[in-house]
Amino acid sequence: MNPGRFQKTRKLRVVPGLSRRRPDVTVSGMLISMTFAFAVGAATVGAPAEVAIAQTEGRFHFVVDGQPFRIKGSGGNASMALLRKAGGNTFRTWGVGDDTPALLDEAQRLGLKVLLGIWLEHERHGFDYDDPKRVQEQFEAAEAAVRKYRDHPAVLAWGVGNEMEGFAKQTKPSVWKAVNDIAAMIKRLDPRHPTVTVVAEIGGDRVKSIHELCPAIDVVGVNSYGGVLSLAQRYRAAGGTKPFMVTEYGPAGPWEVPKNEWGVPSEKTSTEKAERYRKVQTQLAADPLCLGAFAFIWGYKQEATANWFGLFLSDETRLAAVDALTEVWTGEPVANRSPIIERLQLETPARVEPGGQIRARLEARDPEGDPVVAQWVLRREDTEFATGGDYRPTPTRYRRAVVNQSRDGATLKMPPRPGAYRLYVYVRDGQGGGATANVPLQVQGPKPPPTWGAYAELPLVVYGDDRVNSPYVPSGWMGDHKAITLDAKHRDNCRAGPTCMKASYREPRGWAGVVWQDPPSDWGAKPGGHRLAGAKRLSFWARGAQGGERVKFGFGLLGGDKAFPDSDKAEREIRLDGQWVRYTFDLDKKNLDRIKSGFYWVVGGQGSPVTFYLDDIRYE
Repeated sequence: MNPGRFQKTRKLRVVPGLSRRRPDVTVSGMLISMTFAFAVGAATVGAPAEVAIAQTEGRFHFVVDGQPFRIKGSGGNASMALLRKAGGNTFRTWGVGDDTPALLDEAQRLGLKVLLGIWLEHERHGFDYDDPKRVQEQFEAAEAAVRKYRDHPAVLAWGVGNEMEGFAKQTKPSVWKAVNDIAAMIKRLDPRHPTVTVVAEIGGDRVKSIHELCPAIDVVGVNSYGGVLSLAQRYRAAGGTKPFMVTEYGPAGPWEVPKNEWGVPSEKTSTEKAERYRKVQTQLAADPLCLGAFAFIWGYKQEATANWFGLFLSDETRLAAVDALTEVWTGEPVANRSPIIERLQLETPARVEPGGQIRARLEARDPEGDPVVAQWVLRREDTEFATGGDYRPTPTRYRRAVVNQSRDGATLKMPPRPGAYRLYVYVRDGQGGGATANVPLQVQGPKPPPTWGAYAELPLVVYGDDRVNSPYVPSGWMGDHKAITLDAKHRDNCRAGPTCMKASYREPRGWAGVVWQDPPSDWGAKPGGHRLAGAKRLSFWARGAQGGERVKFGFGLLGGDKAFPDSDKAEREIRLDGQWVRYTFDLDKKNLDRIKSGFYWVVGGQGSPVTFYLDDIRYE
């Protein structure tokens, strides 16, 4: 889907027993694969690995350069050095990108192998597998990736797509034809590396379709959560004879667990989740058809909650699941284990009136007796629990709600707006280990007017070094978006803090822009946004690469012709200086009941490429 156009997204149909998540990021309709850059030196050299699949005494296994190889893996952006130290030997990507060469080089330096993904588009995002032109373009992009990376020594196998079949029970033959055509091309161009295709669980006709329509696929990859412990049995019952691997697994997904009385799922503690990772790894290792498994996710990801699937906290503090995987992969105990949460409970009802008090009690300890500290955080509840893994912004944090806190408990004064909230506790031992738990809360009362966005506590950061807590996402790419380069972690000559944003438009003519949105990739079809009552100004810092660059900045892009517009707007064109300058919008007379387009910039062609920098965008 063209991110410069207003979008129409297909509604997700829920099918019991099927996975409904994926790890990729949707940025204004463009699917950006989860590949990650690492700082490395000169490119790694070496011969391509010779990889085959063999069967010995009834058990399938990889053979890499003549040696047996079983996958002990994960996928995500936390430290690959730590993955190696934990006993992992493989990680997967969901696609290729500009940073893939550095990623492969880092893997080779650490002695890791890579299941290198080739992203295939999803029809629920607007792709049509019955459109020959688009299918051919996708095929050519896959061919280019194979030619570029087939000789890298870190490549283990090719992952052809991820849940591209969708979530219905019956899958389109045209999807499988596209998968097989790409797999056959890989076998022709790169006979050294096997082919894998990844599906969302194995419900419906998935196993049958792959076995009958995809002869060029060597391995079936399955993303499985609540049903992972019965997967091998169900795979055989569905007719599966090809070797399989589990390409994503973790705790049961939010779509697979019961909901409470106001319709939100309860999450297990990180301590409880660790035992599931241990059990899954141990059980799959004994299955003769299984080539190994990838834990999801080696990093941090907002999905349903802040830590439903992540093996790390946002600051890369490791959770107990990493310890469990380390012990299974290495066969050795972890020297300093993560803290243990034994109980998080409320001493007051979970449902209160606006401004009501909540008291929570925590029982936590460290296995080695290290002193632990607890951090308490209240956030607005996420509104979507069945996203198929699509990118979700971090829900608003209410800092002033936590009246007092300690390692044993916390007291909260709940926000004035009725709605669903979630209280998180994060326990850290000062040794790199952590634990987390949460509990759903509700403020009772009449629903706010539909013209209001979510209640926001000020200051609200749109972009800055604390952007992991920002509810707005730079997902609305407009105009000639292919000419935009956006680096959210630029580290040279930033105004304050370690990073700032570098934005470039490469075309001498035309125009392009980026909008920070809530919900992501929404152009007015969905409710959302934030009520910023009390905000006096929107401020931001900017500078041009040379000075003299003309850029329009503003907020409130959605007009009254949309079903859910912004409640107000402002825009101004600025000729940037070569040094950092702070700019502001006066909000005193603005209606801030629902701001969905929190910030945007638009730049027109100025005869040569335009580059500028942004930092510390906030409502205050």
